Amino acid sequence: MIPDLGKYQGAVLSAYAISLLLITVTVALSLWRARVVKQQLNDAEARAKQAPDTH
Repeated sequence: MIPDLGKYQGAVLSAYAISLLLITVTVALSLWRARVVKQQLNDAEARAKQAPDTH
């Protein structure tokens, strides 16, 4: 399954592992930030509904 990488096996596999880790961290941070922004938007909309209309 894994090709014979010879003396480069350690470097190649660690590069794959680091890349996978960075992709996972990026996705996790994006999902976390989306939740934070969604909550901020919901809070702002709730405040806007409670504020008296000044028009």
